Amino acid sequence: MEIYSEGPSWAWGVSLIVATVAIHATGVVCMALGMIRIRHRVEVRHLGLRYVMAIAIGVIATIGLVLTILHGLEAAIWAAAYLKVEALRSASDALLFSLGSMTTVGAPGLTLPRHWQLMGVMEAANGALLFGISTAYIFGVMQVYWPLLRPVPD
Repeated sequence: MEIYSEGPSWAWGVSLIVATVAIHATGVVCMALGMIRIRHRVEVRHLGLRYVMAIAIGVIATIGLVLTILHGLEAAIWAAAYLKVEALRSASDALLFSLGSMTTVGAPGLTLPRHWQLMGVMEAANGALLFGISTAYIFGVMQVYWPLLRPVPD
């Protein structure tokens, strides 16, 4: 592989990784601020176990939904970049390729031109990083809410 011929692919990949990690971090921080408010309200009100369970499930499900939307948005950003550099010809192919790369599953029948392949590999690394951040965040949320899932004495 000629490192000099991979320059544009490398530059696009690094730029997109920085942008998508920043977007993801912003989303996670915003969700964390909301989660802190909700937990405070739960603690102050001394709700029963049934209510706390419902709230914890709702918080985790909402976080899962928001993270899914963030991952979709980030994949769409990569897809737009593939279209911009003319590595793929249609928006649907670009999005399918992007989602396949981000999840490291791959997109059957779709490949990038040789000089853009490094960008696709970098998206796979980006996806692993973003899914790792999401997993760690959900785990952290569960640790915050787990202590609240105990019966309240009468």
